[in-house]
Amino acid sequence: MDLTLEILGFCIGLLYLWYEYHASWRMWVVSVVMPMISMWIYFRKGLYADFSINIYYLVIAVYGFISWRLGKPGKKDKKPRAISRMPVWAWFASIGAAIVLWYAMGWALDTQTDSTVPWYDAFTTAMSIVGMWLLARKYLEQWIAWIIVDAVCVWLYAYKGIYFYSALYGIYTIIAFFGYAKWLRMMKEGK
Repeated sequence: MDLTLEILGFCIGLLYLWYEYHASWRMWVVSVVMPMISMWIYFRKGLYADFSINIYYLVIAVYGFISWRLGKPGKKDKKPRAISRMPVWAWFASIGAAIVLWYAMGWALDTQTDSTVPWYDAFTTAMSIVGMWLLARKYLEQWIAWIIVDAVCVWLYAYKGIYFYSALYGIYTIIAFFGYAKWLRMMKEGK
């Protein structure tokens, strides 16, 4: 059962990545299904922070869908959100949030669970929370967060014996470099 779900999650993850690469709002629809599969796998492997973040993924998927389809709140024209660069305040907020979340989750996992990789699990989870918020805001720099998260997940998932997900995150890491370049071109074209 776990292997079947892992393969299904792998396939859905590739579809999600395809939509994200092309900056398509459809990725938010796919991002409702993948967390449900991943939650089962992560819990069974003792990756409790990764399990928990998938609840956040479900919520942020709704926010991202609305944000991408309807644009910025308070705007009367309701044009879909365009790709943009992060403002300085968002850099500080993102880095600060990542550090606080990493420490809080790392401490909790280290002292309150049987996790064998509490600080790595907390790191990828903290960075993923920030990365999803950046993605929902359609910031170009979201790809930088994903390059870091994905590269660490390749090792983490291989270490925990989740080999299809390790391979998936290897693909994610490579595509994230190309995604950054594509989104940069799209941003310059005003998309």
